Amino acid sequence: MTTKKRESLKPRKVPQQSRAGQTVAAILEAAARILETKGIEGLNTNIVAQRAGVSIGSLYQYFPGKDALIVALCQRERAVFFAEAEVALSEPSGQQALMRLIAASVHQQLRRPTLARLLDVEENRPAIAKELAPFIVAMSELIREILAHEDIPPQPSIEIAADDIIAIVRAMVDAAGYRGEVDRAALEFRVSRALFGYLGIVERRPG
Repeated sequence: MTTKKRESLKPRKVPQQSRAGQTVAAILEAAARILETKGIEGLNTNIVAQRAGVSIGSLYQYFPGKDALIVALCQRERAVFFAEAEVALSEPSGQQALMRLIAASVHQQLRRPTLARLLDVEENRPAIAKELAPFIVAMSELIREILAHEDIPPQPSIEIAADDIIAIVRAMVDAAGYRGEVDRAALEFRVSRALFGYLGIVERRPG
């Protein structure tokens, strides 16, 4: 009896030249657009290659299969989010940094809501979640740095508080995405109320 070989979720190779980078970018954007229009069931490597304008052989040079494409898409979207979230560290206060972090989270969900919703589901698959674990670690470290500001009340455990903040923001923002919300300001306000209440911040400073 033979067992089916498990598909690798890692890219076969990393593009070294700009042209190769453009090819990978085109493949990932094609996959994203197919997800947005046809859903996860409509995503396969042949259709992605056709949409990207590359041969199936070129696609397989970088991605061994559908799941590897999904992982790469998740990583691309998380990298965009993390770049925005890191800007929070430049804010002069912890509360302002939290507001910037919330804004980045809401923007990520509502920027391409259909894609975000589909990737949220895929990210919960254990094999894919394992590949994305470094992003969670980096985000937890970023939040712990924010919580160290003097205007944030001390927490019993800064590590647990950081994990809770990630969970609260993700749950609220994801739920808003599933409901089809489009009002960014209203969502940011609700998330800020939840986080500030959790952290014991009685009154938010202006700005």
